Amino acid sequence: MTALKDATVFVTGGGRGIGRMLVEELYGRGARKVYATARDPRSVTHPDAVPVALEVTDPSSVTAAAEQAQDVTILINNAGASVRAPYLDSSMEDVRRDMETNFYGPLLVTRAFVPIIEHNGGGHILNVHSARSWMADTTAYGASKAALWSQTNSLRLDLLSRGIAVTGLHVAYVDTAMAAGVDAPKADPRDVAVAALDGIEAGAHEVLADDITRWVKSQLSADLEAMYAQLKK
Repeated sequence: MTALKDATVFVTGGGRGIGRMLVEELYGRGARKVYATARDPRSVTHPDAVPVALEVTDPSSVTAAAEQAQDVTILINNAGASVRAPYLDSSMEDVRRDMETNFYGPLLVTRAFVPIIEHNGGGHILNVHSARSWMADTTAYGASKAALWSQTNSLRLDLLSRGIAVTGLHVAYVDTAMAAGVDAPKADPRDVAVAALDGIEAGAHEVLADDITRWVKSQLSADLEAMYAQLKK
């Protein structure tokens, strides 16, 4: 289990949405310091947070951020993109953008911070996945989150011996700007943040943050028609 009280935490995408709620909840649980990143650090509004400029797909930006945050013990890879490029009629550039941000981005950040967390005595990493990690939607977004899920599962095993626990957070639609155009039930971002931090403190391998996500995972062992009704003949 990982204590959040007196911890130093690095949150990517900490200026809005789930990330903003994570920053608020971390300070509410007694975190000593929270680095909150954004492409434009002026979007980080919490008065106690340490704003950090970060583009997760840029190795030089990741390196600079890690050099600034040498006291981190908990990393939360929250930053993500939702281009939702259909496979057959979108540019390959758009398809790659989801993969660059949602798969390679967290990996770049994790590779930069694992030595820091290990040097500081061990700690925790949380990666934000999606219900789309398990349920396709004809776009590269789901593929990028499925790939991140696999990455997280591998890192969890790889980092056991280095004193770093790994949690994967899965969530469906959340009431943030990213899902503004979606007409479907949406989780409150604060509820998602609370569930994520509860998972870190409990040492959970995975956190399923809402009913939709729990339903999707429950269908993984069923026939495909259970999840994709359009396949039924």
